[in-house]
Amino acid sequence: MPPENQNIDLLLLQCKLQNQKAQTAVYKLYSGAMYNVAFRILGNQNEAENVMQDGFLKAFAKLETFNNDGTFGAWLKRIVINKSINELKKSKAYKTEALSENFEKIEDQDPEISFTNQKAEHVLKTIQSLKPNYKIILTLFFIEGYDLEEITELLKISYENCRTTMSRAKESLRKKLQTV
Repeated sequence: MPPENQNIDLLLLQCKLQNQKAQTAVYKLYSGAMYNVAFRILGNQNEAENVMQDGFLKAFAKLETFNNDGTFGAWLKRIVINKSINELKKSKAYKTEALSENFEKIEDQDPEISFTNQKAEHVLKTIQSLKPNYKIILTLFFIEGYDLEEITELLKISYENCRTTMSRAKESLRKKLQTV
């Protein structure tokens, strides 16, 4: 077992014993990534922060149910994604937020890298402008790397519905990208 896995296992054991220093260490290890996951789904900084923190609270409360079948990070990510999806469904009022504030500025880039980053940023902004169900499915598939079977479980929809929604989302994204 790699040393970093042993370290997280020790931290999680301490978390189960309600050790706040261990909980803080786990939070510091995973908070950035979990915030990014929530933000990509919700598109709002405050909501993403709240969902991320709720995800950690739920994870620490339910730590006994984590059975080491996968990594703790993947388990926590699934919690944050589920909370983000539920929050998006609750809020109904979907708002987009400029992603450019959240991208790090890289100085002295070569022009080709800069152009590629601009294209990627444009695609991400366009995904943010899609209908919420299209945005969620594309984010889970392209950005988070889930396959269709995993997405059906997360969204609690049929495989056929997932495939249809994915197809329509891709077509909508393609159309919006062509109009610019």
